This record gives sequence, structure tokens and C-alpha cells, in this order.
Amino acid sequence: MEISSRELAVILDSTHDGMIAVNREGAVTLFNAAAERLTGLKREEVIGRKAQEAIPNTRLHIVLETGVPELNQQQHLGKTTIITNRVPVKDEEGRVVGAVAVFRDVGDFEALAEELTNVRQIKTMLEAIINATNDAISVVDENGMQILINPAYTRLTGLTEADVLYKPATVDIVEGESMHYKVLRTRQPVRGVRMKIGPNKKEVMVNVAPIIVNNELKGSVGVIHDLSEIKKLTEELEHARRLIRHLEAKYTFDDIIGQSEELKLAVEQAERAAATPATVLLRGESGTGKELFAHAIHNASTRSSQKFIRVNCASLTDTLLESELFGYEEGAFTGAVKGGKRGLFEEANGGTIFLDEIGEISLTLQAKLLRVLQEKEVRRVGGTKAVPVDVRVIAATNANLEEKIREGSFREDLYYRLNVFPIFIPPLRRRKQDLPLLVRFLIGKFNREFGRQVERIEPEALKVLENYDWPGNVRELENVIGRAIINMRPGDTVIAVRHLPSLGLVRPQVEGEHRLPDSGWQGETLDEILARVERQVICDVLAQCGGNKTLAARKLNIAVRSLYYKMDRYGLR
Repeated sequence: MEISSRELAVILDSTHDGMIAVNREGAVTLFNAAAERLTGLKREEVIGRKAQEAIPNTRLHIVLETGVPELNQQQHLGKTTIITNRVPVKDEEGRVVGAVAVFRDVGDFEALAEELTNVRQIKTMLEAIINATNDAISVVDENGMQILINPAYTRLTGLTEADVLYKPATVDIVEGESMHYKVLRTRQPVRGVRMKIGPNKKEVMVNVAPIIVNNELKGSVGVIHDLSEIKKLTEELEHARRLIRHLEAKYTFDDIIGQSEELKLAVEQAERAAATPATVLLRGESGTGKELFAHAIHNASTRSSQKFIRVNCASLTDTLLESELFGYEEGAFTGAVKGGKRGLFEEANGGTIFLDEIGEISLTLQAKLLRVLQEKEVRRVGGTKAVPVDVRVIAATNANLEEKIREGSFREDLYYRLNVFPIFIPPLRRRKQDLPLLVRFLIGKFNREFGRQVERIEPEALKVLENYDWPGNVRELENVIGRAIINMRPGDTVIAVRHLPSLGLVRPQVEGEHRLPDSGWQGETLDEILARVERQVICDVLAQCGGNKTLAARKLNIAVRSLYYKMDRYGLR
């Protein structure tokens, strides 16, 4: 069936490209609607006239004369720039009988190129995101054939792209039903399904969702989680909860022992701070009694009937500390409690939260803590809603925050928010006149704990204590007096020089001194021996460091968090 002239004209006018044709004499025989739009000329003004007379800048007459085509030529039509192809029209014998130009606004090409570039950039970015994520990802098409996996998938399963791509969704499954096939059948997502995959039969949990574009099912995407990692994180979370102590503040200013001017000044400042709602920053070396001051400030404040919550910021990983402090919403991470969980700031609402070792938190958490102090509100992990809180913050650190600011590891704006009411607690070496009072107090404490009847310390032994610089401060003194009483025979009532452990060094064993068994084999398993020896070493190093865990961890060449974990494991907390 032949196309009529009218039908052909409609077709030519429908095309987006401009089209101009001339006959053997160079007269225009075709000028479609797109040509009118691009040139600004009317068809009736052009048809039948010589092309070089009717159309500015045309070269159709040249193509007609030379018979040589001109392809992909750029040309200006007023303010419009076009790309044009001009070709001769030849008869069956090869004679030129006319010429045709087909052209388009170059802006169309630029828009198309820009769109193509954007698509490529988006594709590159999505690939980078998928490859960078730690979650293993598997994508299948609508027929259930694997079309994409990421490096995390390879690490988790032990399968390569060659093992998986363009193969059925069941290729990686050792035990369990393919959730990809189930989702493709039902068009509904599935969550939390356990199965085993890969040559190592890795136990995993999968979440799979359909990929629907314009209401058409295009495939499904699965996110695979290592169950062993989830178990590890769950154990860490439980461990973290054991490390965080929810306390009733049990100490008051009457429990702070000493009459030195330095200590009196610190107590006086703390009493003034207690009468205000201001944020308090307790500064001082490890073992000086910063937690004791925090208890006393809370108990002397108007919040004394409310909660007092203490968090050791150095003993938790950043992720656990963030979720514990600020809480989390349901689904914020794998293993999150259904319904979400309130954070410690919410738990302490109306009361006091004591952030010990505040200098150890990351810059990311510092920014979140700054928001709490500025806005008086928290935002849970995975949530968008701000929750208002009324919490008095007492922070403590033995770190040089000013030096950390210069190093860039502590935010200056957070420093000024915390440093509203700074209190410097003096080290024991600067208040040695308090030693007799402290020793008397500690003797009474250990008598109650150990069931002893120790009455006093002899002057020579007290002189030894006064000649020592106490890098571990009051905590080290407590450790020394406790060990001295343990070294005493049951009938002894006076602490003598011989009862004192070596100060700052591991002292050789003396007659009558109690000690743990040596590391020789005693019928135990190797694990039991190693655990016993590790516990003994930690006890000795902590004693050398006067209970200073940061210093002890440095001597043992382990992280502070690792030391806290081991102490908790061996019941040394």
C-alpha cells in the first residue's frame, strides 16, 4: 500500500528535525514544520523559490552543484545554532537531481548529553554507595537471575561474581528457601529470615524487598546480615549495659575527707555549684575523687530526689555510647529493641547525668552532646523527632582539654558549654597534710570490709606515705592501705612499714605476705592458667598505677576499653 502525498506531508511535519529539499534547479520543494520553527520562515514564503535566495546561509545549492555531502555541520540561524547534514539526491544513473538538509537545534543535543551525563553520574554514585556499604547486597531481575552483588557480599559468602552473576537466585543458598523467589511471587517484602549461604555455610539473616518501577516488577534486592556479627554486637550491648551504672547518689560533702586549703576551696566551689542548675566540669587527675564530688553535688542540689546516672565514656565504643546516651528508634539497626529504647538522657530527665572521662568521646558524639546542652533536647538514633529533656550535666575528665582543642580532637564550642562551672580537684601530692585523716578513714573502711581490728598506722609507716608523690592519688592510697591490711597477720593492730607494699614498684614477696598462686601448672587447663595469670598481671599493674586505668592500659599496651572488659570479666570492678 503506497503512502499518499498528504500522509507523507503529515509524517514529515511530525518529525522533530527540520527538513529542506531542493530540486535539480535549486528550488525549494520541501519545507516541513520543524524547519519553519527553527528558521523562523513560513513555508509559503520559501516553497518554489531558489534556496540561496529564500534561506539565509544555506549551502544546499553548493551540495547540488558539487554532489559532495556535508555531514554534522554546525551553523547559526539567527540566535539558534543547528547541527545539519546536507546530502545530494541522485537518480538511478547517479546524476544529482536534488539535495536534502536535515537539521536540529544544538541545544537539544546539549540537553540530551547533559541528561546522559547526569544518568551516568547517578549510576556511578549508586554503584559507589552499593560497593562501599558494609551490608552484603544481592539483586536479581524479574526472572530471578542474579544481576548484581557488592564486595561485602563476596566477603560474607566467599562467592565471587563468576560464581553468582546471571545464575538463579538459589545459587548461593545451602539451607533455606530463596526469599528472592518468594518476593517475586508475592510482590511483598520479607524481613528477618534466617538461612545458610556460601561454601562455608555462613549463618545469615536476610531482608528482601521487591523492585517496582511504574507499577511493574523489575526484580528484588536483598540485604544480608552476618548473624555472628549480630550476636557479637548483642553481647557488646549487654556488656555495655553492665558497665553503665544507674545509681542513687550515695555520697555527700561530709564524705569528702580532708582539711587542706586546696581541698576546702574545691568543696566550697562544689557547694556553690550545687545550689545552681549550671553544668559542672570536674577537673583533676585520675583517682582524686571526681565521682565523689559528682555524688555530693547531686545530693546537695534541688534534684537530689531524682535519678543520678553515671556513664564512663571511655569504657564504651562510640556506637554503643551513642545509642545508650540518646536512645534509638525501632529499626535503627539490626537487633534494635521493638518499639525503640529511651536513652540515658531521657532516663535522667529531671535528675543528673554524670559523664565521666568526657575527654575520650569522639568528635561526632561531641557534636551530638553539644546539641543536647544547647537545645535541651535529644534525637534518638534513627529518629527525626526531638525529645525535650531537663537534665543537669556533671562532666569529669583527667585530660588536658585545652591541649586537645589545640590538637583538634576536642570541640572548642563544647568545651565552653561544659566549662560553665569548672572545679579543680587537687592531687594528693598537693594536700599531704590530709594523709593522716585519709588513712584513719580507710582503716575504718577496711576493718568493716575485712573483719579486722586495725587501730592505727605507726609514725614511721605514715612517714613513708608522706614521702611518696602518689601519682594514683586517693585511689592509689586506698589500694596501698587495703593491701597493707591484707599483709598483716590476724592479731596485728598497727600498720607498720613492713606491711606496706612497695610504692610505685612491684615489691619482692616478704614472709607472711598473702599472694596469688604462681603460674605453675596445678592441674588446670591451658585456658584456666592463662586466665589466672592474666588476672594476676592486671591486678599487679593496676596496683603499680594506683588504680589509674588509663596508665595501666598504657603499660599493658592495650586499649582502655579492653582493660575495662577484662576487669569486668575477672570481677575486678
